[in-house]
Amino acid sequence: MVYTEIKEVGGKKYYYRVKSVRKDGKVAKERKYLGVDLQKKKLGEAEKEADKELMLLENLLSKKEIELLEKIKVDYLKEPKETSHNRYEAFCSLFTHNSTAIEGNTLTLQETASLLFEGRAPQGKSVREINEVLNHREAFDYILKYKGDINKQLMLGIHKLIAKNTLREDVKSQLGKFREVQVYIRGTEWLPPKPEEVAKEIGSLLSWYSKNKKKLHPLILAAYFHTAFETVHPFVDGNGRTGRMLMNLILRKNNYPMINIPNKERDNYFKALEEAQIKGNLRLFIEFLIRIMQVADIRF
Repeated sequence: MVYTEIKEVGGKKYYYRVKSVRKDGKVAKERKYLGVDLQKKKLGEAEKEADKELMLLENLLSKKEIELLEKIKVDYLKEPKETSHNRYEAFCSLFTHNSTAIEGNTLTLQETASLLFEGRAPQGKSVREINEVLNHREAFDYILKYKGDINKQLMLGIHKLIAKNTLREDVKSQLGKFREVQVYIRGTEWLPPKPEEVAKEIGSLLSWYSKNKKKLHPLILAAYFHTAFETVHPFVDGNGRTGRMLMNLILRKNNYPMINIPNKERDNYFKALEEAQIKGNLRLFIEFLIRIMQVADIRF
């Protein structure tokens, strides 16, 4: 049970978010300080942030879903090593094609595969589109070899690989750096943070990740991290591709197969993201990812 507790001291109201938990057969309370003399809007915002810290996310998966994900994990870990290279090429082609197509790249799956593994550049495509595809494989190969944990340097490094030779001339200097300008997203009702707020927001996300990486189920961890990262939109371009790469790194570090979100699911993907970003409801995105994992033909 989670509720807000108010304590009055010296004529001031101090607000706390309280969670009742059972430990060793007894009921204990975990508290998170919200602030003093808060107005309704500020209180609501503080409660939402406190709920994240109080681990309400841990209840997003049903027992049946946890069992399903465990089966997916076990089956994935049983994949024969002899097929690893073949699965790598197939998954890399699919993941690269779909992740770039979601952002508007027009190369077909066959053109993507031929470019990546045969070195054949398709005719009639822009240099930018070709570089987006080649860059994506380079970033993908990088995370496959990466042994560390998620941090700021990794984020900047992945962005540098993802976006090199693709940025507009006026923002080229922001390659591999947090954005220095305001960005706007078509078709959404929200505005990403101001550029001067980006570093702080990413710092808060990394702190959250550090606190929760051993507490939350890996799928919840990856899903929340992705939606929060996309909400901050820390780069001038390449946020989606970078964010999906980071989400898959979290899954891989926890021995789960990576997720390829098909371009045909683009609208459902964005709808689930927006539900989490605007309403704070991660459940739809969790359901979306589980469905994608279930029907995946290739697990890598």
